[in-house]
Amino acid sequence: MRSGLSVGRIAGIQIQLDWSLLLIFGLITVVLGTGVFPTWHPDWSTVLVWTTAFSASFLFFVSVLLHELSHALVGRRFGAKVPRITLFLFGGMAHLEREPKTWKAEFWMAIVGPIASFAIGFLCLFLSGVVAGVDGEDFDSPQQFLGALGPVPTMLLWLGSINIILALFNMVPGFPLDGGRVLRAIIWGATGNQHKATRWAASAGQAFAWILIASGIAMIFGATVPVFGTGTVNGLWIAFIGWFLNNAAMMSYQQMTMQESLDRVPVSQIMQHDIVTLAPDTHLQILADDYVLRSSQRCFPVESDKILKGLVCLEDLRRTLASERSQKSVADIMTPTEQLKTVQPDDDAAEAFQLLGSSDINQLPVLKQGRLVGLLTRENLMRWLALNQKHQ
Repeated sequence: MRSGLSVGRIAGIQIQLDWSLLLIFGLITVVLGTGVFPTWHPDWSTVLVWTTAFSASFLFFVSVLLHELSHALVGRRFGAKVPRITLFLFGGMAHLEREPKTWKAEFWMAIVGPIASFAIGFLCLFLSGVVAGVDGEDFDSPQQFLGALGPVPTMLLWLGSINIILALFNMVPGFPLDGGRVLRAIIWGATGNQHKATRWAASAGQAFAWILIASGIAMIFGATVPVFGTGTVNGLWIAFIGWFLNNAAMMSYQQMTMQESLDRVPVSQIMQHDIVTLAPDTHLQILADDYVLRSSQRCFPVESDKILKGLVCLEDLRRTLASERSQKSVADIMTPTEQLKTVQPDDDAAEAFQLLGSSDINQLPVLKQGRLVGLLTRENLMRWLALNQKHQ
């Protein structure tokens, strides 16, 4: 199931906020409100400092959203489907239904994000100077210059700087960062081998991650690391980012290996054929007692006259009060067919695998000429991969 909050759509793309975003939003606001802005403006009132800090944090995540939207819109230009964007602890993610089919599509989709962040950064710096109106003045020190800025140019100056830093960080040539995807695209284009390109880019990503982890540990023990500085808190944060990137690089490579193992394998070879179906008027108490408790099946297609009407899952039943189960039927809680993602028996299992991940669902009804012929679940795919996955 998806966690977080959907806040609407932009250009048809669902925008979702993960709950972990609250943590980083609060952290950035506290850092700005207790350290950065009071240092720049010791004469500011507490209310002004925190208002500016809160506004800067909010606009920072707007800029992250624009970064991810650039990926999504360029992806559309190359035929990729991007159903949603999620903002979370480490920034954002544009969810692709399918990986890019060519190295050129991968290259342009990857590089446009840092370009967008660079553009936002330099635009904010330019606007900061225009709004500040201090170009002709002489200052004895950077602190004096910063102290002369008002709230708006101060916020724009920080936003410009942080977006340029974000762009530079994302251009590190290690998968799954944007720079790593650019590196993968270049290697893919040069060798014609997407698997090799992913392996090399993921290895570069892991190497960079271990540099971050080592730097963070050194900072915790008092060392001063260029760019990162020193200190226990900073060290823990850098090490944590390194750990996250290392896991992401490994998972990205493993996912590519799984997709290659599933490539050209039809859904019909993996799907579950013998499935229990329900009538729309089946009472929920009967569903609980006679089906859920006595079967390993956790999701049941709902049919009427051999036509699929919807899907009812264990999670749907859990959300229903026990006292209501004798009065309600599966038709009351099922997900209607028109809201379901479906596949066909001859579809490629690799694409079905990606569809499960991008849609964040656990099963796909398999339809042939509109009739239900099976059910493809994550468990079916994992079981098949355990027995047949290629080792490369």
